Amino acid sequence: MTGRRRRLLIGLAAAVVVLAPLAFFWQRSLVPGELSPMTMGYADYGGGPATAAGHAGHERDIKTFDVPTNRPADVVVELVARAERFDIAGRGPTEGYTLNHSSPGPRITAKQGQLIQVTLRNESVPDGITLHWHGVDVPAAADGVAGVTQDAVRPGQSFVYRFIARDAGTYWYHSHQVSHEQVKKGLFGPLVISPGPADVVAAVHTYDKIRTVNGQYGEHRVDAAPGSVVRVRLINTDNGPMATWVDGAPYAVVSVDGTDVHEPGQVNGKSVLVTAGGRIDLRIRIPSGSAVRLGLGGGPTTLVLGAGDAPTGTEPADRVDLLSYGTPAPTGLDASSPDRRFEYRIGRRPGFLDGRPGLWWTINGHLYPDGPMFMVADGDVVVMTIKNTSGQVHPMHLHGHHVLVLSRDGVKASGSPWWTDSLNVEDGETFEIAFKADNPGVWMDHCHNLDHAAQGLVTHLMYVGVNTPYKIGGTYDNEPE
Repeated sequence: MTGRRRRLLIGLAAAVVVLAPLAFFWQRSLVPGELSPMTMGYADYGGGPATAAGHAGHERDIKTFDVPTNRPADVVVELVARAERFDIAGRGPTEGYTLNHSSPGPRITAKQGQLIQVTLRNESVPDGITLHWHGVDVPAAADGVAGVTQDAVRPGQSFVYRFIARDAGTYWYHSHQVSHEQVKKGLFGPLVISPGPADVVAAVHTYDKIRTVNGQYGEHRVDAAPGSVVRVRLINTDNGPMATWVDGAPYAVVSVDGTDVHEPGQVNGKSVLVTAGGRIDLRIRIPSGSAVRLGLGGGPTTLVLGAGDAPTGTEPADRVDLLSYGTPAPTGLDASSPDRRFEYRIGRRPGFLDGRPGLWWTINGHLYPDGPMFMVADGDVVVMTIKNTSGQVHPMHLHGHHVLVLSRDGVKASGSPWWTDSLNVEDGETFEIAFKADNPGVWMDHCHNLDHAAQGLVTHLMYVGVNTPYKIGGTYDNEPE
């Protein structure tokens, strides 16, 4: 054998050694064209039984978890989704998506206990659409996640959502089909259960780098009489956290993600963080002789309450800490001896995601779709530890449930019970949370920076004995993120 031929063979062998593992991992990363949530990843039972005794031997279809059709609706809404050009007040026209020719979509309001019925019609959104009721613990059949709880509503099709407004509070709705694109471009709207006469809803959204409040760029002014008390319902529809503060008056944080704060204290000279997808309600008394201004993350878009001049300030250095804000109260949840314990460790590493090389998010060391599926049974008390070492902040959102924050970085919660459905987890932080498994279904548990979710930071909470017939991909091209 000549030296040249020997060098060639050695080079080929070295190439095989290098490329064969890459080819293996590339092939393994490919996501099937039709993928059932039931077969994703691996089952993590959190130390609990793999079979729920009450459901052994039979499956419950997710479609059975709905509101009986013989109950008449109290609030009836029809929403028509379109791809079209619309105006951003104060900035001009933009291309995107609308609901009933507007973005944000119409505000839906209901009293606590009423049955809401929403008919969604897709006129011209080409990729299909669904509606997810963010923060509302709806029955699983109404959760609005393409490929998990329903198929995407294609152009010319419709879908009816029915759910009871069980818990008063501030919520919102948005598409959960190609959501990282469709929400940015306008498919969302506010939902308020049991609003009061002095409520101001402020939905903050960024369209192509233009921050707006209720679809308006710049100063948004709302009438409020001197001496009156106003409840401002802030909704952050963007992918990142937003600091908000009040210039010109003290305020109180009276609700977080639809749950009232127990004995909220008066706040001066501090901001409060509204994470992506989260909602914060503020109570403000309008002073005599001037207006007040709410800073919404900085920049020219602000909310002004009242008449006359409003002071203009900068973001305070200090921030309200919800871990210690307010005073303790009974939670109704004993997390001292949980039925299941889970870890949700968020990291990042190079690899392939559906054949694409890159630096991807991981859950417990695994890339999508090979991560853990957290398995629970009806009535379980669950404790979950969320640890973020990924290098970026993640707003974590569990569908169908509110969670109670027990601790952050080993420091126990000492204020009002902090119930949330959208939890801001900074890089390097560790949260311990608890919840009761009291809403059977298959529920997404994902980062609500929707670009992160599209990049694999998503898994499911699955009830033992519950099955979904829907598939990611498939005939309807279901793309939940």
